[in-house]
Parts: sequence; structure tokens; C-alpha cells
Amino acid sequence: MTPKIKLFTRMLPFVAAVVLFTACSKGFLNTQPLNQISSTATWADGGLSEAFVTDIYNGLQNGGFPEQQLSSLSDEAVFVHPGRGINTINEGTLSPSNLGWVDGTYEWGSMYSRIRAANVALENLKTATFSDTVLNHRLQGEAHFLRAYFYHQLLRYYGGVPLVAHSYGLNQDYSIARSPFADCVNFITADCDTAASLLTGKTLARGRATALAAKALKSRILLYAASDLHDIPTAKGNSSTISSFSNPELLGYTSGDRTARWQAAKDAAWAVLQAGSGYQLGLTAPAAPADAQNYYTSIAMGGGSNAPGMDKAAAVELIFERDFTPQLYTGGPGTDGTSVGLDNGPNGYHNWAGNAPIQELVDDYEMMDGSKFSWSKPAEAAAPYTNRDPRLYATILYDGAGWKPRSKITSNPDPANQIQSGQYEMVHGGVLQPGLDTRQSPVENWNGSWTAYYMHKFIDPDPNVVDNNTRQYIPWPFLRYTEAVLNYVEACIELGDNSDALLWLNKIRYRAGMPAITVTGNALLQEYRNERRVELAYEEHRYHDARRWMIAPTTLGRSCVFINVVGTLKPGALAPSPYRHDTTDYNYTYTPVVDNSLENRTWIDKMYFRPISRDEVNKNAKLIQNPGY
Repeated sequence: MTPKIKLFTRMLPFVAAVVLFTACSKGFLNTQPLNQISSTATWADGGLSEAFVTDIYNGLQNGGFPEQQLSSLSDEAVFVHPGRGINTINEGTLSPSNLGWVDGTYEWGSMYSRIRAANVALENLKTATFSDTVLNHRLQGEAHFLRAYFYHQLLRYYGGVPLVAHSYGLNQDYSIARSPFADCVNFITADCDTAASLLTGKTLARGRATALAAKALKSRILLYAASDLHDIPTAKGNSSTISSFSNPELLGYTSGDRTARWQAAKDAAWAVLQAGSGYQLGLTAPAAPADAQNYYTSIAMGGGSNAPGMDKAAAVELIFERDFTPQLYTGGPGTDGTSVGLDNGPNGYHNWAGNAPIQELVDDYEMMDGSKFSWSKPAEAAAPYTNRDPRLYATILYDGAGWKPRSKITSNPDPANQIQSGQYEMVHGGVLQPGLDTRQSPVENWNGSWTAYYMHKFIDPDPNVVDNNTRQYIPWPFLRYTEAVLNYVEACIELGDNSDALLWLNKIRYRAGMPAITVTGNALLQEYRNERRVELAYEEHRYHDARRWMIAPTTLGRSCVFINVVGTLKPGALAPSPYRHDTTDYNYTYTPVVDNSLENRTWIDKMYFRPISRDEVNKNAKLIQNPGY
């Protein structure tokens, strides 16, 4: 959301006070509340109507930048601070009375509160009396988009939900049954189509809905609709829990032409590809590794960094984002969308380590020649961070990786400015000394990563930005062009169009500095899934993708693997003081270890859908609970 929009929202009480103060001059007894604006006044004034719609955007909250991220409900990361309810979900103990961690960006009550506001806006804008019809149509388009977005959030977590297309008044019966999954998809896509029609040709500030955003959202929901989890014959074959559920129409399509659903997904994605433009997708050969890493980092920054080498033109990649601006925040970071560096950076820099990458994600980045990384290959096991997909270096901080100047946050115990997440021999035969970014760090012996990795993506690489006391204004990418490209590739593969799938998939790989994929059939599908995994890492896709592909038992449900890094001095070598990563003086060993001390992850098929809370079921007797709960 732009500063202009948010500031306008904050000015509403002042505007109301001015309007009502003027009105009071007509008579002392003709008083109205000074902190409210009447419905009649709101829909008679274009500015007030816009402010009402603007407030609906607050349902987006901080996007994917809460302190606890969705990545830690997947095989991307583990949340290092116990007791936050994440283990409730990952260990399968969630229930209607124990939901575990639920973010407000998809929580049932929060979504319906914003859906109600969208319904109020749509009802009143149709009869609004302000004269600017262009503004009126634009606001209607935004309200349709936001309603679609909030419903899509509910749908991909809970399955079919009650469809409410009007605002309730007092003393009405609020009981309403869940609509079939197919009806929800139709409702959302209809809202997207209406939004796209109303917003076509409209110029809007960054962070507001556009026609292209509506098309991109339609592409996503139709891709989900065609997937295994929502094709009930397929889902039943993969899950006894779903097979025994008496209301499968709430979870997906019980019949119909699945090929037609994949074709609809392909067509919707193609509409985005034709209407928009991505970033650096016109290359005819792999980019140089350094360029590829900068391209990927620039996309993650979305124009939000002043670091050298960051291309602000990458902002064109973003179709719909949540913006954070200095005008809206003062002081140092806390636990909001401007605190990604503090929340997730290394504790040796006085940060909190938050959503720490796990080894499973690191392992899925290919070697530069396109081959799969393997611990069974001695050369790769001895140097696991060498010669890898450039996106690895822009996503994850690992032992020995270069990072920001430590001298800006503490004394100068590390002039080399490298991540130290291992243990190192400082004297031959001596006790191993913990690095500065471990849980035994001499800088800060808490808030350290358990995995020996830290998040890099979405943290401003500008060396002048000190993560633990500086807000970072990096936009959250709700929808970006490359997601639509990947959606198109997936639909092409499912429809047997290998040629187009390879064409577009390799556009992404060339930008990433990786060689072309040439395989077809199931091998192409597996390559695609891995490409989607690494390209969209930390963007709230993996949790949903693993579920809709029904591969969650072997991905989301597997134990977390961490890495132990040990550096021992070579014969005759002297330890540098202070320590620095140096393969001339040190032999390094890397040992993957399964660690269940934070979470004993498991997979139970009820976890394909979230439970509807006990309170909601108690309030609405017509609600049918999801299977397994």
C-alpha cells in the first residue's frame, strides 16, 4: 500500500471532525459523533468512498512478512523459537480447539470481516451519488478483487467455505452452509473477471489492485482447481481420510472434465503472460552467475534497496504487492513487515534467526551444470556450497558466506564479514570454538539458528543497512509475473504440451544462470516442481504446492535436517586471528543430521485442510467440519 493511501486512511477522523464541526454551526442540538462518518456522507463523496475501500486493503496486513512465516510450515524452514504454535501444526496435533499458529492473512474471522467490508462497498457504490463514475468503477473493481483475494485465501486453507455476497444486517440469521469447492472457484473467478473489466485502462498506485492482478489471481485459483488435491477421484486414491469424507464436494470436484480444468488454467495463465511483462526473461542463454544472482536479488528487493548492483527495473516483475514506506513507520524495527532482517538475520549480528532454512531446501538447488546435488559424491559433499544454482546464494546464508560489516553493530570480531555457523579449531588439538553465528556465539548466545543456515532472500543486502535497528522497505510479492509463467508451464505439462512448457521454463532458468531443461514427460514434471520450489522459495507457495500435489507426506511431513560444520586446521597451518573462513588453512567437514529437538514433524492426512475453529462451528450450526477433525 502506498503512503498516500495509508495516510489518507489515517486522516479520516480529522476529515470527519472538520465536516461535522461545520454541520454543528446550524444548531447546537443537531450533533453527530465526531469520530464517525455516516453511510450517507461516505457514499456521497468520492474521497470518502475511496478511503472506505482503501481500508479493506488492511486485511492484507504484512503480507508474508510476519515474524513467523509460512515457510516454517513447509520443508523450506524451521522456526527456531519454541512455543509459538507452529509445532502444533507440523506435528499434526492441531484440532478445532487447538489451531496452533494462524496468521491473520488467512484466519477465518479476519477474512470474513474484510469480505463483509467489500460487500458493503459493492452494495453502496452501485447507488453512490458522487459524480466521478471513473472513480466509482475503479473502486468497484478493487472491491471485487479484494473479495476474490480473501475468498481465495480461505479456499486454499479450508476448502469450500460459505459464500456471502451481501452484507448482513441486525437480527438476521447468520447461519450459512459451506458452498461446494467448485462453486467457490466459480465465484472467485467471476469476481476476478469483473475486477479485470472494471480496472482495465485505470492507472493506480503501486500496491492497489489492477486488471493484471485480477488476471494473475484467476490464474492461481484455476491452477489449484485443476490439481490432484481438488480432483476428488485422484484425492481419494491418495488419502483414506479424504476417501471416507461424506462431503467431498467441499474439498474439490467430484466429477467433470479435468482436462478442461487444466485448459482453463492454461488459458488464464496465458492471459497474464500476454498482458504483462517479466524481468530479464528474454535471454537466449544462461546469464553469467554473478548477473543471475543479482537478477534474483533485485526481484526479491522489488525496487526496495539502494544496494549497489540492485536493478530497480525488477519491480516490473511485481503484479500485486504490499508496500512498506518510511512515511508510515518511525523508530527501529519491531515485529512487522519492515523487520524481516531483524526477524531472520544471524544472531551474531544481533538478529533473531527466525525462519531458518533447512538442509532439504539447500539440497534441492542444482549444480551449475544442471545436475542434482548429491551427498554421495565426495567432491560435492566436501564443498557443498560451491558451483551451485546462483539463486542459492541469493536465498540462503551458509557457513563462510560473505555478509554485511559486523563493525556496524558490534566491535570488529570478524573483519572478513563472513557467516560463522560452524565450530573451528583455533589451536591444533584444541577445543573447537563456536562461530559468531551459532547458539554459543560470544556476540549473542541466544536467537541463533539451529540449522546453521540463515535467510538471505528479502533481507536488504545494502551493507549500510543494519538489520537489527533499521527498518527495511522491501515489498511483499503477493503476485508476480514469474508465478504466472510457472502456472502456464505446469498446465502445459499436464496437457502434454512439452514444447511450450520447455520454452517458458527455460526463460526462467536462463535468467537464473542455469542451463536449459530438455527432458519431457514425468521427468519434466519433476524438474518443473523443483524449479518452482527454488524460484518461489519463501514466497508462501511451497506449503500450498506440496498439499495440492499431494506430496506432503514425503515433503512437509519429513524430519528436519540440519548441518554440522567443523573446521580443523591443516597440518602446519596457523589459525588466523580473528577467525575467517579459509580453505588454505582449514579442512571443513559438513555433516547433515536429523534433528527433532524443535519439532517432531509428521504428516497426517487431515492436515491437507485446516480445521474450522470450534468457535465458528458453535456460532454456525450449518458448518461441516473438515475431514479428520
